[in-house]
Amino acid sequence: MVAKQNTQQKILDAAQNLFAETGFNDTSLRQITSLAEVNLAAVNYHFGSKKELIQAVLQRYLRVLMARLDQEFTRLLALQQPNNLTQVLAVFVKPLLELNSVHHNGTRIFLQLLGRGYTDVQGHLRWFINHNYGRVLDKFVLLVQQSCPQLPASELFWRLHFSLGTVVFTMASNEALAEIAEADFSEEVDIEGVIQRLLPYLAAGIAAPVFTRSYPQQLSRSGT
Repeated sequence: MVAKQNTQQKILDAAQNLFAETGFNDTSLRQITSLAEVNLAAVNYHFGSKKELIQAVLQRYLRVLMARLDQEFTRLLALQQPNNLTQVLAVFVKPLLELNSVHHNGTRIFLQLLGRGYTDVQGHLRWFINHNYGRVLDKFVLLVQQSCPQLPASELFWRLHFSLGTVVFTMASNEALAEIAEADFSEEVDIEGVIQRLLPYLAAGIAAPVFTRSYPQQLSRSGT
């Protein structure tokens, strides 16, 4: 049993590092088995296919993250009143940071992997996440809707998609951003500090005025 778990762990660690670095599409099973120092049959035995391996890599983080988020979303909804959007987004901070207990640099790795799921067009991941955690995500969407009742559902889709892209890019490059902040502004910023700076930006973007065809003309006439 211990040997089986060790083999699975080696495969998952090798897969997540390669997936995060080079993407899902450009990482082959042979590259994974070579880095993990196992044979190809071991991947098929423990995970079945590359898609199932990708899901297993994400699942290590999702089971921790989503359980914590579910608790926090339930707590906010129980207040039975619209919550400030920044407060709703702040719920993500501690659960995301707790991913560092799953693996070293787990927060950054998870968000890189999540971003890869979109850029590499891994449709099965969307199904996997919705199938297993759709109820939790629905609670989050409801909280955002309560905070921004002026946003149509279609507009909310775009805002949340843009926000996810911003989070993934920022967290994937957080080390470089921290180095620039220290060199140019003498600021020491850790990963929690980066997230805390990101929250008001995301809240403002999500709650921004709804785009209309006349909106650019209004901006032009106002001189902005």
